[in-house]
Amino acid sequence: MARTIRFPLLAITIVSLSCWTGARYVASAADQTDRPPLVLPDLIHEALARNPELVAARQQWEAATKRVLQARSLDDPTVSVHWWNFPQSFNLGRADNIIIGLSQKFPFPGKLALREEIASRSAEIAEQAFRAKERDLIARVKGAYYDLFLDHKAIQVHHEQIDLLKQFVEIAIAKFRAGKGSQVDVLKAQVELSTLHQELPILEQRRDTSQAKLNQLLDRDPRLPLASPQPPREGRFDQDLEDLYRVAATARPELKAAELEIQRNERSHALAQRQYYPDFDVTFQRFQNFQANDGFGAYLAVNVPFAFWTKPKYDAAAHEAAAGVAAARADRHTLENMTRFQIRDLLAKVRANWEVAVLYKTTVIPQAEQNVAAARAGYRAGRSGFSDLIDADRAWRGFQLEYYRALVEREHRLAELEQVIGTDLNWNGQNGRNAP
Repeated sequence: MARTIRFPLLAITIVSLSCWTGARYVASAADQTDRPPLVLPDLIHEALARNPELVAARQQWEAATKRVLQARSLDDPTVSVHWWNFPQSFNLGRADNIIIGLSQKFPFPGKLALREEIASRSAEIAEQAFRAKERDLIARVKGAYYDLFLDHKAIQVHHEQIDLLKQFVEIAIAKFRAGKGSQVDVLKAQVELSTLHQELPILEQRRDTSQAKLNQLLDRDPRLPLASPQPPREGRFDQDLEDLYRVAATARPELKAAELEIQRNERSHALAQRQYYPDFDVTFQRFQNFQANDGFGAYLAVNVPFAFWTKPKYDAAAHEAAAGVAAARADRHTLENMTRFQIRDLLAKVRANWEVAVLYKTTVIPQAEQNVAAARAGYRAGRSGFSDLIDADRAWRGFQLEYYRALVEREHRLAELEQVIGTDLNWNGQNGRNAP
């Protein structure tokens, strides 16, 4: 009698858990369908327009451009008034001489032009830093987008596993009622269902975190819910390694900035050498003399940078600038080597991820699906245990998720590859809607 009572209670518990998790999934799926699908190009466009990091980089570039005019401008002129030999009564109008002067400093020809070129190169470097920030932001948006897809897919696979487990429960109950199965199988089904139920909040938390991360990149409220992203692309990526090298050499912002850094240091070296030449201070004066004829005056002053007690500092500045040129060239060479390594490494990872995905899709998943069917038939016929059936189902669903994870990992590497070469890859794979 007790056994008869316990069995309906177990069945009711299992069905209740199934219905509760299924209702949550149906409600979530209905909520997702009410929103328009997330389109990656639209999100990238929004991020480029609104992301505060990019706004800051753009303003830094704008600020750098304003320094060019400052660099090529002369110093402010100086107006002076001198009162000479005025009486003890401090009557300035009775001073013997009143001298009104206007002076202007003029750098040696070529110095202002070099300063302008240095400031111009600095502004161009700031522009390339902005372009590099754009590529970094696009890569992060793509990564967050496909992470969110994988989290949605994990929840979908999770609920599909629950639905399949319901079928296994029905088989176990039917065998138990017919006296061909044991109550242990029903208990295992309850434990497995409870475990799946406990995993669901973790999966939902990961999805919410991915949503918050993507919203943060878009400068949105992190709590804003998002629709499901589109699946990753399928298809082999066949870009040639040498072609990617050539594209990166002309398009990567960091390489452009490194070349501009060399040019800026070369201009700084030229300016340091030009400092050996004197600057000029030209002054025009008007003399107003008390009880005497008025007149005009002028004088020219030059500094002496080649004096033996001041020349060493100019020598040091020239050596410093020359070292800066050598360092900038070494940095560019290092970046070129790093770029070639990154392209080769990322391209190998992209191809490896695709090979793994193809293996899952064409071999592993079909075999796992056959294993589930064989385990189900074997359990019905009494040739295998219920644990074999659960293990086969768990492996099948796990392989499905690993397939999508391989595609998502490839999208991550492709986004990083685009960041390294400095432009979008001219490649469009097939959308993975028909994937297992």
